[in-house]
Amino acid sequence: MSTTAFKSYIEENQDRFLEELFDLLRIPSVSTDSKFQQDVRRTADFVKERLLEAKVDKAEIVETEGYPIVYAEKMVDPSKPTVLVYGHYDVQPADPYELWKSPPFEPEVRDGKIYARGASDDKGQMYMHVKALETMIVNDALPCNVKFMIEGEEEVGSSHLAGFVKDNREKLQADVVLISDTGIIDNENPSITIGLRGLSYMEVEVTGPRIDLHSGMFGGTVANPVNVLCRMIASLHDEQGRVTIPGFYDKVAELSDEERSEINRAPQDDEKYKQELGVKALAGEDGYTTMERIGIRPTLDVNGIWGGYTGEGAKTVLPSKAYAKISMRLVPNQHPDEIDELFTKHFESIAPDTVQVKVTPHHGGEPAVVPTDSPAIEAAKKAFQDAWGKEPFLTREGGSIPIVSLFQKELGIDSLLMGFGLDEDAIHSPNESYGVFNFLKGIETISLFYQHFAKV
Repeated sequence: MSTTAFKSYIEENQDRFLEELFDLLRIPSVSTDSKFQQDVRRTADFVKERLLEAKVDKAEIVETEGYPIVYAEKMVDPSKPTVLVYGHYDVQPADPYELWKSPPFEPEVRDGKIYARGASDDKGQMYMHVKALETMIVNDALPCNVKFMIEGEEEVGSSHLAGFVKDNREKLQADVVLISDTGIIDNENPSITIGLRGLSYMEVEVTGPRIDLHSGMFGGTVANPVNVLCRMIASLHDEQGRVTIPGFYDKVAELSDEERSEINRAPQDDEKYKQELGVKALAGEDGYTTMERIGIRPTLDVNGIWGGYTGEGAKTVLPSKAYAKISMRLVPNQHPDEIDELFTKHFESIAPDTVQVKVTPHHGGEPAVVPTDSPAIEAAKKAFQDAWGKEPFLTREGGSIPIVSLFQKELGIDSLLMGFGLDEDAIHSPNESYGVFNFLKGIETISLFYQHFAKV
């Protein structure tokens, strides 16, 4: 089947494809908030039904101790290559709702972009695979076997996925895992992600007096936990932008000059980058480019900080407690358990005697790098060449997909990170979006990948 035929079918059905995606986006499948529990489960049912409509051989809801996994497969010939598609149907919370220009679970198209929570991460990108499979099957052009494993706990650490994978190694056997939960440089410069950072996520609690106090009566005599926490956090970076935790960089993999040159071959316009982000200047570790800071260097960032009175008006309180959530992005050779331990030891050591500190690790994940000379990479390059008219760049991304290393360990197979999102999609933020062009072009590119992968 030719590229033209793929495009024709997608163009003829694009309105239906989009309306189906809108129906999926209308379900608030927020996995981290228990009030959306029924909605998350309803989303799993939706995905299963759409896979059945796409003519898979079978689709099932597999229960876990958390949210279910949707498994499906279309086997055309056991002797043909097998692709295992991974994605997730859960989404981040939409808060703060007041910052959305349109309701987060009422998808709206503006200027060629679909605005909704989960539009890019990951419902829009996951649903491309359902429609790509339909495109191939309806046109009798599917040249390889395809399996689907779509989970509902990615945004809360995929805590039950490892057990499912270990218990179903034979069922999940494939030649490559295909994941679209990443992005491209821009719509003029497609790219394939070959590396992801890992994650260590911590919550800290700083306690001073046993109760909130009157700041006039006690201010200046009792340590303010918010003040103390701010000083502690500020000390976690030096003036060169490096993390000050002892041992933090001990196992960081240093890249050769050749490897760094390859990373910087991808186009990166810092002026445009600043303009899109609305900042006057960029920041980060000295001695590294923007692309290197994103892809090959570890980081530490405060994701949230609170304590005391934050309501309307004034309340002169000296708070009893202060809190922060802190994430560290990790690079190859850094292990999240080791970083958790280093962080905890250091954070407790820098606390003054005036407060007590509690550190709680949350979910984490290992970094991953995939081979650049695999049959899957070669097939993906050809698919992009056919669909986009140019060969994609190979890049490393700053985000984390912990299951990539899980698949390497438990299934012995690498992942192909072929996503179509853009930096401007605002994932995890208000007004998340996904381009209509990217959604439809992704369906086309995935369909072409199957054709090329069956031949390599």
